[in-house]
Amino acid sequence: MSKEPSRFYRWELLFLLFCAYFLHQADRAIFGVLLPSIKSELGLSDTQLGLTASVLFLVLAVMVPVAGFLGDRWSKKNIITASLIFWSVATMLTGFARGLGGLILFRSIATGGGESFYGPASTALIAAYHEKTRAIALSIHQASLYIGIMCSGFLAGWVAELLGWRSAFYLFGGLGILLGLVLLFRLRDAPQLVSVTEKSIPPFQAVLILLRIPTVLLLTVGFTAIVFVNNAYLTWMPTFIKEKFALTQIESGGYAMFYHHVTALIGVLVGGFLADVMVFRFPRFRILLQSITMLLGTPLIFMIGTVHSLNALWITIFLFGGMRGLYESNTHAAMFDVIPLQLRSTVVGLMLMTAFLFGSFSPLLLGWLGDIYGTEKGLALGFQILSFTWLLGGCCVFSSFLLTFNKDQRRSKT
Repeated sequence: MSKEPSRFYRWELLFLLFCAYFLHQADRAIFGVLLPSIKSELGLSDTQLGLTASVLFLVLAVMVPVAGFLGDRWSKKNIITASLIFWSVATMLTGFARGLGGLILFRSIATGGGESFYGPASTALIAAYHEKTRAIALSIHQASLYIGIMCSGFLAGWVAELLGWRSAFYLFGGLGILLGLVLLFRLRDAPQLVSVTEKSIPPFQAVLILLRIPTVLLLTVGFTAIVFVNNAYLTWMPTFIKEKFALTQIESGGYAMFYHHVTALIGVLVGGFLADVMVFRFPRFRILLQSITMLLGTPLIFMIGTVHSLNALWITIFLFGGMRGLYESNTHAAMFDVIPLQLRSTVVGLMLMTAFLFGSFSPLLLGWLGDIYGTEKGLALGFQILSFTWLLGGCCVFSSFLLTFNKDQRRSKT
């Protein structure tokens, strides 16, 4: 019989998963940072590079609902550990790619397949250990996304200029394998909050339940808009800055990731703490915060493609990052307010599937525009187009605030 975890363990768990998610996002972000070097050495077009990123997100979309269903039924510890080691090996193998086929195989299919299993299991595991501090714990976990991307922006660019772009994939992949060995011994599954044998819901029935909850559908549209823009930003923003302002790879990759994600980091921590305090007095506070930040962020995304000075661009992406962080502080916490306890991993999987299915097209869209109008002008136009997805998402989340949330929350508690 396994020993009952100590009270301190929930914070150790959060730290371990913070490190894992750091590498999860760093591995994903380094492709955009290294893209100019990869393009030059392998002789690929913008459309081909956009396709590589789009296939990765498409693989995530296909696999993540499977990961969600399994995350509610199998050991979350084993899923998380195996996922980390698998995607880290795939990241290392990306460094051996010699053309478009190798990039798609190792970077898109293998890495995407491994990463898809992490999110649903890790989110549900954190929520199980942090019932009373759910938003702040998930916000701290989310903060590792921004720190991972910020660090990888500078580190990957520095390693690429010093040792070549392939070495950056070797480095991040190796670190992930080492962390996977640590998780193998330290990670634990949560005490069962729900009897799986008595109350587990079959996959098809679970989907039908979630489809009948209007708030779930509206919040999924909002999150899809977030992912649609994020995928394009990670893939193309360093290249856009390098082309428009003639910066080095370290500068364009590092600052593109740093200025945006440092305020996202602040926003996600402030938003998580604020929501955990306010939600007891005002249950709809989470989605009100999400809708306001999306509507305020819409013109900022549009401005990315229109500003003409470097300082104006830094200010724009700085403010845009804050709006994104405030939204993402409650991505999962808001959804968990309106669904049955035993469907947490499942709903994360389905939400991620939808978001990445549609979001997989944004890198390809911007790459296609870059080939048609030239890299700089095409990417500028692309960001202007992307801004309207945030407008749509913000309107949907606000509709939930006005019309559906209260009823769906009451129903989830019965």
